[in-house]
Amino acid sequence: MIRTGLGYDLHRLVAGRKLILGGVEIPFEKGEDGHSDGDVLLHAVTDAILGASGLGDIGSFFPPEEPQWKDADSAVLLKTVLEKVYAQGWKIENIDCVIKLEKPKFIPYRQKVIDSVAKICGINSDQFFVKAKTGEKLPPVGTGEAIEAFATCLLLKAE
Repeated sequence: MIRTGLGYDLHRLVAGRKLILGGVEIPFEKGEDGHSDGDVLLHAVTDAILGASGLGDIGSFFPPEEPQWKDADSAVLLKTVLEKVYAQGWKIENIDCVIKLEKPKFIPYRQKVIDSVAKICGINSDQFFVKAKTGEKLPPVGTGEAIEAFATCLLLKAE
């Protein structure tokens, strides 16, 4: 059985928070405003995997109104979901993502992010890819107010 999943996330960028993408801290004067650490990339990946497996979405697993998830490490959240997905016999074939941000430039950090997400997921680095796009100066991403991430994944399960 083969299934695809689509994930998406958007967070405001604010001063006083770390910018974390794929479990990697990126030096910048703003970071994601979120209940957890705000890692939009890992949130989109988590939702894509959950959607493909039919297990729900990130909000049903980790409700933002529950204080235990305040400032939670998104890598830990993804690993928690993956334990359930892998226990059901699913295997990740590949994950493909797009990050939309105006600043900072993402390309210098791309390989580190690829390696980080692959490690978190327990897959090879060539099974994960992420591209970066700007917001072309259009709000909210292009004006530096927000950051977005989109992710698709392909899961395989032997019947």
